[in-house]
Amino acid sequence: MSTATVLGVEGEERNDFTKQESRQIRARSLRLLGSLLAPLKLRVILTMLIVVVSTAAQIVGPILIAYGIDSGLPALLKQDWIPLAMAGVAYLLSGIAGAALIAWYTVLSARISQAILIDLRKRVFLQTQRLSLEFHESYTSGRIISRQTSDLDSIRELLDSGINQLVQGFLYMLFITIALFTLDWVSGVVLLCSLVPLYFLTRWFQRRSQRLFRISRVASAKVIVQFVETMTGIRAVKAFRKEKRNEKEFGTLVEEYRDVNNKTIQLFGIFDPGLVMIGNVTVGVVLLIGGFRVAEGQLAIGALLGVLLYTRRFFDPMEEMAMFYNSYQSAAAALEKISGVLEEAQSVPDPAHPVDLWESAGHVRFDGVRFAYKEDRVILPDFSLDIPAGQTIALVGSTGAGKSTLAKLISRFYDPTVGEVTLDGVDLRSLHPKDLRRAIVMVTQEAYLFSGSVADNIAIGKPDATLEEITAAARAVGADEFIQGLPNGYDTDVNKRGGRVSAGQRQLISFARAFLANPTVLILDEATSSLDIPSERLVQQALQTLLADRTAVIIAHRLSTVAIADRVLVMEHGMIVEDGTPDDLIAGTGRFAQLHAAWRDSLV
Repeated sequence: MSTATVLGVEGEERNDFTKQESRQIRARSLRLLGSLLAPLKLRVILTMLIVVVSTAAQIVGPILIAYGIDSGLPALLKQDWIPLAMAGVAYLLSGIAGAALIAWYTVLSARISQAILIDLRKRVFLQTQRLSLEFHESYTSGRIISRQTSDLDSIRELLDSGINQLVQGFLYMLFITIALFTLDWVSGVVLLCSLVPLYFLTRWFQRRSQRLFRISRVASAKVIVQFVETMTGIRAVKAFRKEKRNEKEFGTLVEEYRDVNNKTIQLFGIFDPGLVMIGNVTVGVVLLIGGFRVAEGQLAIGALLGVLLYTRRFFDPMEEMAMFYNSYQSAAAALEKISGVLEEAQSVPDPAHPVDLWESAGHVRFDGVRFAYKEDRVILPDFSLDIPAGQTIALVGSTGAGKSTLAKLISRFYDPTVGEVTLDGVDLRSLHPKDLRRAIVMVTQEAYLFSGSVADNIAIGKPDATLEEITAAARAVGADEFIQGLPNGYDTDVNKRGGRVSAGQRQLISFARAFLANPTVLILDEATSSLDIPSERLVQQALQTLLADRTAVIIAHRLSTVAIADRVLVMEHGMIVEDGTPDDLIAGTGRFAQLHAAWRDSLV
């Protein structure tokens, strides 16, 4: 087979895959849309009936005017006012009915739109919260925020106005065409002829607007992501004086967004006048032909007025329907992205048949565990470890040795690729989620605080805790003194990210939160890194008391924190290279002894 043939086959396979992938994405979006509309089926049917009747009520006006002129006025000259009165009353009633039905339709469609959006917002929030840590570590916060903001806004715009414009516009044009042929088939044929240039103009607009829209979506997403990442990492921005570079980068992105919007405006600058010109030319041709036919007695003057009104009205919804195409493209792209998030599978799924573990002793065991974040990057090649209940172990080693990975596996933020991690003999993958979260608690160096009071943040560890229990937990870790010194004590609002407290104080609050939860297994992942020496000593004193009857895993670069451990594990490249008590390892000549000597020299 020649090279060209091979490349051709590969290209066809790629195209087939792209088409198949597109079909799958489209089917996924339709499934989501169907599930959103299913609970609202009766309301949607009622709304559709109302819009049909309301549109018909709006369209009947010119026919009534034609009847009033051609039949009512001659009858009035004969002293018969009934036909004209009937035409006037019917016109008035159709106007009132049309207005009332439009109002009803608007309310119903708004309620349907809001019901769909509320359902969708809840689904996105619950799904993103439910998804495993792996998803959140690979899916940027800017993209997640974009799903809840700009993407949902695109769907809202389509539901609030886009679909209304399409349905009403289509019915409006359909009923006008029927009415026009009813009044005068010749004028109807003229109108159909105008659809030829109208079709080419609309297709030209759709193709170019679709391309510009895609560029606009990408440019808009880049602006959002840049803004979110800058605000999220504002500390690093300030620390490295990155404001000028950010200003230049953000300015470039905003300029790109402005340029594509300018091109879109220029596109409308051609489409709108073209639409007006086709409409005016069609009205002129209908008037010219109709005028000759009135002169020849083939068409009544009232009918001519009616067909002119219908012809003029026919083009009114065209611009809104063209705008619908853009709204549709935006909403379709947004729905595809949201459906992708909603159908994202959990990498750490809940067990189908969970095992209850009402009382946990805290015996943790790694049995032949192999773990890799990616297939070509193995972190734990073949790992086995037994942590007896009630033992405090310290993990030390260089960055990337696998310490934090070990902690994430114990917490079941990830599942091992091969092997199993057990708690009291039960595989964590089989353990009931409520028992897992009650038995194992992890405290990280981030020490995230949520909006609310200090007491609320500590009570996350035990939502039904009393104030006495909250203060006792804070006192145990040495946090009570500084909390009492805050403006409102335990009722002080920490604001977002704990703005009213220092990094070390945030860490102490997170410690109190963990201790209040009273887990069987407590994991401290660099949890003392934000503490100063006096605070660290207070925490160490609290740890010695609070960890006495529980299993604890301490990951720390500060070797002073390691001193309270019963056992020290030194890790390198995902393997344990040293295992023993702190005193035994310090007395030796291994890696830990070298680390301890370097740490001791740093204190001199």
